[in-house]
Amino acid sequence: MAELSIKLRIGNREYPMRVKAEDEERIRKAGKSLNDKIKSYRSQFGIEDNQDLLAMVAFDCLVDKMKKEENTESNDEVALSQIQHISRLIAEAI
Repeated sequence: MAELSIKLRIGNREYPMRVKAEDEERIRKAGKSLNDKIKSYRSQFGIEDNQDLLAMVAFDCLVDKMKKEENTESNDEVALSQIQHISRLIAEAI
């Protein structure tokens, strides 16, 4: 698998990195999303300190990740419950 050398600008800094070719698009989208959130916080709250902005964005991203994990766990529990119910119905029918 080929690796690419790319530079990703996040906030006011440029980060050189080596990424797999198949991951490049996802990584660039993640960088754009981070920059969009930074701009949003800067304009919404009037914060200019980049460290504060990055901390807020990191916190926001983690909260989103945790929420998605909770939803996934909940969906898994519902699916398991339904499978067990169907399994009992099949067992009763046999």
